[in-house]
Amino acid sequence: MSLIKEKIEQARGILKEHEIDCWLTFVRETQITGDPSLQFLVNSDLTWHSALIVSASGRAVAIVGAYDKKSVEDTGAYDEVIGYVQGIRTDLLRALAALSPKSIAVNYSQESEVCDGLTHGMFLTLQATLAEIGLQDRLVSAEKIVSALRQRKTPWEVERIRRAVEAADDIFDAVGDFIRPGRTEKEIAAFVKIEMDAARLGPAWDPRVCPSVFTGPDTAEAHYGPTDRKVEPGHVVNMDFGVKVDGYCSDLQRSWYVRREGEASPPDDVKAGFDTIVRAIEAARRCVKPGAKGIEADQAARQVLADAGYQEFPHALGHQVGRFAHDGSALLAPSWEKYGKKPLEPIEESMIFTLEPRLTVPGKGIVTMEEMVVVTRTGADYLSRPQQNVRMI
Repeated sequence: MSLIKEKIEQARGILKEHEIDCWLTFVRETQITGDPSLQFLVNSDLTWHSALIVSASGRAVAIVGAYDKKSVEDTGAYDEVIGYVQGIRTDLLRALAALSPKSIAVNYSQESEVCDGLTHGMFLTLQATLAEIGLQDRLVSAEKIVSALRQRKTPWEVERIRRAVEAADDIFDAVGDFIRPGRTEKEIAAFVKIEMDAARLGPAWDPRVCPSVFTGPDTAEAHYGPTDRKVEPGHVVNMDFGVKVDGYCSDLQRSWYVRREGEASPPDDVKAGFDTIVRAIEAARRCVKPGAKGIEADQAARQVLADAGYQEFPHALGHQVGRFAHDGSALLAPSWEKYGKKPLEPIEESMIFTLEPRLTVPGKGIVTMEEMVVVTRTGADYLSRPQQNVRMI
């Protein structure tokens, strides 16, 4: 079964679970304003006004411009694909009138960016169109539908992410042999890109900051491109990096210590920092299980850092990974304003999360590792090969 068929079938079950009659994804010129949910519904861009309808009764209908009809038909996922010429209105109203839904879930959300693909202009267009048959007041948020569809990974999806994690881990192993004093962040990033090209892999996010490389103290620390800063003895070097396999991402971080002359082992402050991060990740992993809330895992990691005398990290402990490096709604995070209700969402089996605490070793740099785990029926298993020790350069 293709991914699109698999996810549409999954959507039918989710609609029944939440007692919503149908889910409508309404888009146009998707190369410019694409909806994040489209990756589960079609395999190409759509040009004119398009409606992709999945009903709890089991029927899936696509209404698209005539030239887009064949590519949607090729998915084999829809019971009916209607191609129009002059406008979508007549066919859309006919399809919805036949369903006579009490509720129509559409892709808007105040809480989750991955569920918020319907533009305001398209919402107004849809509302005005549905008013012609009295359905304009039946629109509801599809947040619960889209969130569940994204975060309940199928075995096919888990396998793609597993392969992306393994590929990134292999490149991390290679780059550890490349890092040397005198080499710049840009040179290290260029080496990584050569390794990606050799493996025929693409970056998991914007190539300007994938990989991100930081050496020593006083760096941007995250979400910043490599610079001409040179690796020096006594630096902690860390790298944030991931790749895509069949459209699915990995997102990992690794850290190294660059030894000074005469050092046979890392200094105590560096070793203590590494050991603390390893313990924080494991403490959090033990909290990740179906029914738990993300805030619990986040608190467990922060407590390990606090007990060791470190400041708390200024971001969520972990996020979901899927078609995007940052994916899904539920977060492993504190109850901060910017995270909304995401830390309180229940964790479900087959979700995939990162675990990425960090701390500062004064004068040397940022120590951070980012591991990935998949939620099982009873807990969470590592997808990545966890970094357990200080990697020495």
